[in-house]
Amino acid sequence: MDAALQERATAVSLLVLDVDGVLTDGRIYFDKDGNEMQSFNTRDGLGMKTLQRCGVEIAVLSGRTSAAVTHRMAQIGIEHVYQGCENKLDAFMQLLNHTAVDARQVCFVGDDWIDLPVLLRAGLAVSVADADERVKERVHWVTQNNGGDGAVREICNLIMTAKGKDQSILDEILAS
Repeated sequence: MDAALQERATAVSLLVLDVDGVLTDGRIYFDKDGNEMQSFNTRDGLGMKTLQRCGVEIAVLSGRTSAAVTHRMAQIGIEHVYQGCENKLDAFMQLLNHTAVDARQVCFVGDDWIDLPVLLRAGLAVSVADADERVKERVHWVTQNNGGDGAVREICNLIMTAKGKDQSILDEILAS
């Protein structure tokens, strides 16, 4: 990783994720009764749990409200869950006030135009590989993986590596 990316990733104390298109592939499934279903990647979940062990807080900001998101984030232990955010920048500012984290210490991950106001303020702005092209042009780093397909794990690994914590976490896992 280049020096500028390393510096930005090392400073991260809060990872903030969009949901649809980042934690999921952006598809929403409905059964015959209208119940909504979404798919989450288990590698992303493990990456988030591991990153939390390194002292990095995690939050989600979603334009929609979904019971599946509430349930999955509770499983992972994510306490900062902002859903139904018509204005993500307002929600982001509330999150910063609540956590007392400076925007320069935030990695925000988005994939579409609605995410741009937050991406432009984050210390480390990231998009997933299949994000809108205008979004990818404005971020510091683009993942190799698509949203919902391990992109969040890739970001967690990047931050852990920049902080020099990846090997110690791996050693803990191997020792157990």
